[in-house]
Amino acid sequence: MAARKRVVVIGSGIIGASIAWHLSRRSADVTVIAEDIGGVATPNSFAWINASWGNPEFYYRFRRRAMTEWKRLAGDLPGLPLSWCGSLCWDLPPEQLEAFADEHSRWGYGIERIGRAEVLRREPYLAQAPDLAVAVAEEGAVEPVAAARMMLADAEAHGARFVTGDVSGFIRRGERIAGVVSSVGMFEADDVVLAAGAGAIPLAEGVGITIPLTTPPGLLVHSRPFEKRLNGLVIATELHMRQTADGRIVAGSDFGGSAPGEDRQETAAALFAKVKANLTDSAGLALETFTVGYRPTPADGFPIIGNAGCAGLYVAIMHSGVTLAPLVGLLASNEILSEQPEAELAAFRLSRF
Repeated sequence: MAARKRVVVIGSGIIGASIAWHLSRRSADVTVIAEDIGGVATPNSFAWINASWGNPEFYYRFRRRAMTEWKRLAGDLPGLPLSWCGSLCWDLPPEQLEAFADEHSRWGYGIERIGRAEVLRREPYLAQAPDLAVAVAEEGAVEPVAAARMMLADAEAHGARFVTGDVSGFIRRGERIAGVVSSVGMFEADDVVLAAGAGAIPLAEGVGITIPLTTPPGLLVHSRPFEKRLNGLVIATELHMRQTADGRIVAGSDFGGSAPGEDRQETAAALFAKVKANLTDSAGLALETFTVGYRPTPADGFPIIGNAGCAGLYVAIMHSGVTLAPLVGLLASNEILSEQPEAELAAFRLSRF
């Protein structure tokens, strides 16, 4: 019988958790190393699951399949905090909104054009409804840290280990990465997965690998729990909102978060005032906190997934981590365990740079 493949996953955000879960379900010997479960970018995510506007068709289809994989994952993990609540969008100029609806309808996305009366029927607490919006019933949201925790807990139930610590470098044997050096010891591995977002940059540089990544900041406001005011995702003009399962409204001027400006407190206060102005019966709605996330965004906007250019080192970094997590976990685990390339990942290799 072949020995179980030893894999160290660096990072415990939604991508690292998904890869670890998929590997553990296939009996790999998995160790996850991170400072805390949930990672850095994941807790600061708007957490919209979509295949929406602005992407070429090949990437739209990849994202669309990822939406389907969320349903498969939810079947394997009952209780996953996932809601197919649908979305309403009008945060585009009218001609661009029409072009988006036409293009994605041709591609098979379930887009419906609706008028003001129907917008208000679906979202009755909106203070300012548009004359035209597009609705996508199949879009949804997930509570990302809770989902990452569930995946890692289930991975541990299948034999994985979670180690709290920092990785400072790699063990090398010849030209191959053979493990990691961390603040809590050395861990040997057949493969190391670098799923640490922006934290991957210095680790990769330590073995001569450049990852072209930017980390634009995004500010989101989070209310205290409140009565139901939003039924789905609302992608309004310069105000994107959703309400979590525990009643908190999460909002940014963009789903990636607002530019925090020089005074983050002031930016957050102004943004939250806009949230309240856009919702009726919201006098008691109160700001609980705001977060500033640094989105790990590859230079061309598309994911980086696959061998990093050094035997034994696999990289998985992307901005659309919430949407893509279950599909990336599935395909990456396939590649790592079979040592055969997945055709669906061919466009996302680091070597394209």
